[in-house]
Amino acid sequence: MVSGIRLYTESGFLSKAQHYQAVLSLRGVSVSIETVEKLNARFLRLHPEIALCVDEHGLWLCANGMKMQPDWQAEVPRLKRASLKSEMIARACNLAEKPTLIDATAGLGHDSLLMAHLGARLTLVERHPILFTLLEDTKQRAAQDPFLAKIVSRIELVFADSAEYLQQQIQQHAKFDVVYLDPMFPQRDQNQQAVKKQAQVKKQMQLLHLLLPEDGDMDLGDYLLDLAMQISDRVVVKRPRLAVFLANLKPDHQWQGDACRFDAYFTKKTC
Repeated sequence: MVSGIRLYTESGFLSKAQHYQAVLSLRGVSVSIETVEKLNARFLRLHPEIALCVDEHGLWLCANGMKMQPDWQAEVPRLKRASLKSEMIARACNLAEKPTLIDATAGLGHDSLLMAHLGARLTLVERHPILFTLLEDTKQRAAQDPFLAKIVSRIELVFADSAEYLQQQIQQHAKFDVVYLDPMFPQRDQNQQAVKKQAQVKKQMQLLHLLLPEDGDMDLGDYLLDLAMQISDRVVVKRPRLAVFLANLKPDHQWQGDACRFDAYFTKKTC
């Protein structure tokens, strides 16, 4: 977990940067602000270390000349094309029934945004303070978009460790229709007999890998599966098509795509 990080901004956005500094401080991250003359691509190339930056578009994660934020506005064309019939995730998560759903591995929130668009009410759980703050900022900006506003009203963000959050729900005898798991670094447990050359990781994932270094079982999600099955009627796990089963547990049903699949575990055997 990052304990301290630099934040770059131009003088015109200093007050906005100070706001993020205060928010992250409350979440255990020490932020040092550096005001620069011009926050542009050249500056980012000359300052390759992982950092944050603030401009007119809000908060960004930056490193190696790149910058990234969860871009929910960019998902609008996909959302407008999506339907319950066309999206495999909709069948896997039974979105036709407008379920209550926990996304216990929120990431950038793109899958959750799609599921909310298709009718689910979602709780996104994220434990990393910087990633959570990026998601929070993205949701606030999306709420100002006429198309996205109603969709994001069905999304609640929770800053918590997913295992602790699920254990708390178990203790409170809470029940959800679906728990969705999309482990952050699934490539480590690929079936070694079916390894294929991986395409270059997208920019967003490159930066997430820098922010969330792999350490032991971090983000694999094996330990979440049993907890999720105790509070939901269905657990859906998104996997690369050739990856091993989460926790080595064979699913009750699968939906297969070209690049990924959805493994479903039913705790109500009526499905």
